[in-house]
Amino acid sequence: MIPLAQDVLKGNTRAIARAITQIENDHPDRETLVDDLYSYGGHAVVLGLTGPPGSGKSTLLNLMIRRERALGKKVAVIAVDPSSPFSGGAILGDRLRMQRHSTDEGVFIRSMASRGHLGGVAGATGDVIKVLDAAGFDVIIIETIGVGQTEIDIVEMADVVLLVLVPGLGDEIQALKAGVMEIGDIFIINKSDREDAAKVKAEVEYVLHLKMSAEDTSTNPIVMTSALEESGLDELHTTIQTYYQNLKSDGRLEEKRKKRIAREMKLILLAKVRDRVNRQMKLDQHIDEWVEAAYQKQVKPYAFINEKLSDFFAGGV
Repeated sequence: MIPLAQDVLKGNTRAIARAITQIENDHPDRETLVDDLYSYGGHAVVLGLTGPPGSGKSTLLNLMIRRERALGKKVAVIAVDPSSPFSGGAILGDRLRMQRHSTDEGVFIRSMASRGHLGGVAGATGDVIKVLDAAGFDVIIIETIGVGQTEIDIVEMADVVLLVLVPGLGDEIQALKAGVMEIGDIFIINKSDREDAAKVKAEVEYVLHLKMSAEDTSTNPIVMTSALEESGLDELHTTIQTYYQNLKSDGRLEEKRKKRIAREMKLILLAKVRDRVNRQMKLDQHIDEWVEAAYQKQVKPYAFINEKLSDFFAGGV
């Protein structure tokens, strides 16, 4: 086991931060690091927090952290932000509202740049979850960018997805039902102190009813919260715990996590194959001449690539 992995297992904050940086930057030790830590994971509850911009996710998250810490739980947060077009780094940085937890050794907060990765989460998020899990955090929360229907990838990474909605979205609820509404496990109507909060809850109940199949007996809980008044947090915590335990007891959690592993292994395999093909075919070196040949109609794209792949797999490239 490499020294950095040993330090991560000890819960060393600097080691955890360094490990995440290596993952983000695709350091040569990245694969060894993740493999060293892999068998020590699987204990943390992974929550996904998503929803439209302005729904109060960060404020709500701050209160959730405080609630978990009051119970003695160690909490890690991965806050996925839009990427800077210049540096590639996270624009928002560590969320300002969560800075009050920065001196708490039981809380680890890390902003990650999406770097153009669709799905609302950064491409390296899966490996970062493994690091935080192995480091001994009880709860890992992924807060996504919050840009709408591109949040779907969070389903693949979280045990429980919390979808935050607020009054004032109007007809957007109907637009959401074709995308983001389908990924939520628990629905949170935040800013419930507003007059039209009850109307939003009714709309959500209607949309959930539409998506429910005749064979589906499960229900998606709806929790009313107000970050301003700090209300509904106890109910939200209880709802999350109950939902998670139900997932665990009826086998859905195991199924979810196996699907997550299957997806990750496929992605690793495809990335390895792509890199090997690029390297052995010297794609960057030859692509211009291939393009020119196709442009001049000297080759047919499918037949040409199939021939190249046949040569590659036959060991001729």
